[in-house]
Amino acid sequence: MKQEQLFRSRAPIRVDLAGGWTDVPFFAAERGGAVVNATINRYTYATLAPRADEKIEITSADFQQFLSVQNFRELEYDGNLDLIKAAISRLGIQRGMNLFVRCDAPPGSGTGSSASIGVALIGLLNLLQDNRLSAYEVARLANLLETEELHIAGGKQDQYAAAIGGFNYMEFKDPSVNVSPLHLDTSVVVELEKHLVLCYTGKSRLSGNLITRVQEAYLAGRAETVGALERMRDVAVEMKSALLKGQIGEFGRLLQANWECQKQLDASITTDQIDHLFEVAGAAGAVGGKALGAGGGGCVLFLASPDREHDVRTALEEAGVQVLDFNFEFGGLRVWNSWNGARVVD
Repeated sequence: MKQEQLFRSRAPIRVDLAGGWTDVPFFAAERGGAVVNATINRYTYATLAPRADEKIEITSADFQQFLSVQNFRELEYDGNLDLIKAAISRLGIQRGMNLFVRCDAPPGSGTGSSASIGVALIGLLNLLQDNRLSAYEVARLANLLETEELHIAGGKQDQYAAAIGGFNYMEFKDPSVNVSPLHLDTSVVVELEKHLVLCYTGKSRLSGNLITRVQEAYLAGRAETVGALERMRDVAVEMKSALLKGQIGEFGRLLQANWECQKQLDASITTDQIDHLFEVAGAAGAVGGKALGAGGGGCVLFLASPDREHDVRTALEEAGVQVLDFNFEFGGLRVWNSWNGARVVD
C-alpha cells in the first residue's frame, strides 16, 4: 500500500511578562521597545497532506470551521480562516492540499495564539517547499501575515516568541528586532512554575480599535500614555535583571508594576471581573499579576507568595474562572515529516 507523506508543525504560545505594547511600531520606531516573555507547553499543531489535484480543503478544529475551494485562486479574505489563507498566499502555494489546524489555547486568551498559528503555518508551508528559513525569518513572515496581508495592527513579540521559544528579552527599534535568550538557572524556572498561577476568564472583549485609540493618544502626546509605555519598557529591562539574578519576589513586584502601567493605556484594558480576581488572588496570597496580551479578558497570570499557590488556585476557581496548568517550553517552532503516523524529525 502506498504511504501518504504528511507534513507537520508545532509552535508554542507565550506568556508576556513585561513590556507588552512597546513592541507596537508607533512606539518602537520612535523610542524603542523592550519585552520579556516566555513560551509554555501549549501549542498550535498543523498538518498538511498534499493532493494530486488542485483542491484545497482547510479544517480548523478550534473554530469548528471547514473550507473547500477548487484551487488557490478561489481563496479570498472574507473573515473565514483568513490567517490560514494569508499564509498560503504569502508563500505562493499553488498546489492542492488538505490542511488541518488546531491550537491548545482558548480563543481570545491573550497568549499570542494567532501568532502561534501563523508561525506553525509558515513553518509547515516552508517545509513543503523544502526551504530553509531561519526562526527570525519565519517570525518576520508570520508577522507580515497579520500586518500586511490582513491589515491587523499589532506588535511583533508574539511571532518571535513562537518561532524561537524559551525565556527571551526582546528589543524593538522598528523595523529591527533583537532577541536575547535568557538562560535562567533551573531552580529559578521550577520556582516560577511552582508559584505562577494562570487562569482563563473567558474570551477578551476588547474593541478592535483599541490599538488605534492608544496610538492616537500617544501621537497626541498624552502624558499618561507616553509615561506608561516608557515605564513598561523600563520594567522589562528590570525584569530581565531580576530573572537572571533569581529574584522571584522582585519579579512579582515588576509583574504588578507592568499591569498598573498597562491599565493606564485605556479604560477597557481591565474589567470589573479582572479587578475582582486581583482582589481575590491578593487575599489568597498572590503578590503580583497581570492580564496577558492587551487585556479586557482572556488570561490573567498571578505569582503566589511562597507555598500559597494552592490557596490562590482555589480562590480563583471559586471565583468562577478556569485555572490552566502549564510548564515552560524551551523550544520554538518544530517541523517534521510523517508517513502513516511514523514520525521523522526534519
